[in-house]
Amino acid sequence: MKKVSLTALMRQQLETALRASSGRSADTVFGGHEHVMRQTMIALRAGSRMSEHENPGEATLHVLQGRVSMTAGENSWNGSPGDLLIIPDGRHALEAVEDSVVLLTVAKLQHYPRTDISGS
Repeated sequence: MKKVSLTALMRQQLETALRASSGRSADTVFGGHEHVMRQTMIALRAGSRMSEHENPGEATLHVLQGRVSMTAGENSWNGSPGDLLIIPDGRHALEAVEDSVVLLTVAKLQHYPRTDISGS
């Protein structure tokens, strides 16, 4: 079993984001390319933005600290500590209204090799 202090990681990632020229910092808490599920802690300095990008699978965003705004086309959702945003299936963007930390959970869509069951 592995234990991770989200509180300590949150503090560390926010400090890194505040110093970074991009205003962002991220660290994979669990999973990665070899897993279906991946959890990534993302810290954003107030005013910084993750520009529009595709959703790689089913995903949620748990706001741990601060306030964020997610947009997808003409739609937008605001998130505060304790909110769980269901990420839309499509292009979306995220902006930090305040210094913020979120936990992104993604379950990647699996692509299994096609099996020919016709016998030929």
